[in-house]
Amino acid sequence: MAEQIFVGGGGIDYAEHQGLTLKYANRHGLVAGATGTGKTVTLQILAEGFSAKGVPVFLSDVKGDLSGLSKPGSAESKLHEAFIKRAETIGFQEFAYNAVPVTFWDLYGEMGHPVRTTVAEMGPLLLARLLDLTEAQEGILNIAFRVADEDGLPLLDLKDLQALLVWIGENRDKLSLRYGNVSVSSIGAIQRRLLVLDNQGGTKLFGEPALELSDLMRCDASGRGIVNILAADKLMAAPSLYATFLLWLLSELFEELPEVGDPDRPKLVFFFDEAHLLFDGAPKALVDKVEQVARLIRSKGVGVYFVTQSPADIPEDILGQLGNRIQHALRAFTARDQKNLRLAAETYRSNPRFSTEQAIREVGVGEAVTSMLMDKGVPGIVERTLIRPPGSQLGPISDKERREILAASDMAGKYDTTLDRRSAFEMLAARSEKAAQAAEEAEQKAEQAEPAVREYNAGRRYSGTRVTRSTSRRSGGDTFGSAMTEAVIKELKGTTGRRIVRGILGGLFRGR
Repeated sequence: MAEQIFVGGGGIDYAEHQGLTLKYANRHGLVAGATGTGKTVTLQILAEGFSAKGVPVFLSDVKGDLSGLSKPGSAESKLHEAFIKRAETIGFQEFAYNAVPVTFWDLYGEMGHPVRTTVAEMGPLLLARLLDLTEAQEGILNIAFRVADEDGLPLLDLKDLQALLVWIGENRDKLSLRYGNVSVSSIGAIQRRLLVLDNQGGTKLFGEPALELSDLMRCDASGRGIVNILAADKLMAAPSLYATFLLWLLSELFEELPEVGDPDRPKLVFFFDEAHLLFDGAPKALVDKVEQVARLIRSKGVGVYFVTQSPADIPEDILGQLGNRIQHALRAFTARDQKNLRLAAETYRSNPRFSTEQAIREVGVGEAVTSMLMDKGVPGIVERTLIRPPGSQLGPISDKERREILAASDMAGKYDTTLDRRSAFEMLAARSEKAAQAAEEAEQKAEQAEPAVREYNAGRRYSGTRVTRSTSRRSGGDTFGSAMTEAVIKELKGTTGRRIVRGILGGLFRGR
């Protein structure tokens, strides 16, 4: 029998083994269910199972509860007796309390090791999604990336991008001839969105040292896969930032990892919690990118598991690629809920013993409707399954325990200090300073020129009025007489003036 992760007991009296086959774990999956039905515990036992089989895991801790993976459960817990009874019911004889090796990460660098990427690695498509830009504004962003690439301007952090946008605005006339219209209003709108991102703490996401993917794909000395936990409780206040970061991470895995075909076990399992945030209001180009990544990344040995409340949150083209499914209870209070429930039930391979739709409605907390891929990747018959109890602690660990784990981590010190090397901001500032210095030297040279040269240069000017360095206003030497002279000259240039001149000249010639 192929190696499996034990999920729970199904069938009559929950006595039939229900497991997720490691060989097909990279064919993705879905964990769905309404709030309070047990999704978090299911996520916890899957992470434990993958880790025990030597598979690294990346997951988001949106409520803070999953930090308990780092600490073993206790016989003194109020749920201990219930766990023991459940283990006996499903035939889980190997049940024991154990912790798993974890590494904590945090975009803000507060509850875990800092995790960063560069603006260039994020790319214009994901950055436009993060900033919620219009099509025209996204076009300006693409121009910025093209200019940075052609001029050798590294885009590492947000101030690099902000400086480059200012330069593009100052040189928009020249750039418009080459790339199309560069609107000042569009540049301003992007700058405002960057300011909002800065206020949300997004500045800390961009910079160096950037995250190395190999640091997410490690095992401990005993061969257990490291469970990478992203602290996301604070990050959820900026849902676009959360979703875009996870999609960037998936895209990087897809682009950087080599092809491995169909391995006996995944190289990494990626859990995308609150997956609906990825698709809410997403443009078609972004959804197409997610579909492409989901379809092809399995050949890189990465399994992606979407965690959400309803299967309806996932686009159909992506949902069809999720072969391993654990469906907790769905509530059907409205007509739309009933429709989603019916559609969810239709995606399973039916079991003659019960109605799938009714089972999804009725399963209790800690129970789920499951369907796992079997031999040759064929979906298994749907079963009502009692999920096995977790071996690690339910609920969060203390702040002191978290600090101790961070201090003892292999990643301690590697990403803690920000590196600010020479990039677009510094290069453009140097160009601007050099140009300003050259202009100042030219003005000083003109001021120090010989009086005859200055008079000659002034005489060549159209206005005849010399402009000083500090102001473009004329000197205060104008008099009433000179003002009248200008008025007379202006009048002579007009129609009446021309008549007067013609009259005078005619009289002179007639006098001869």
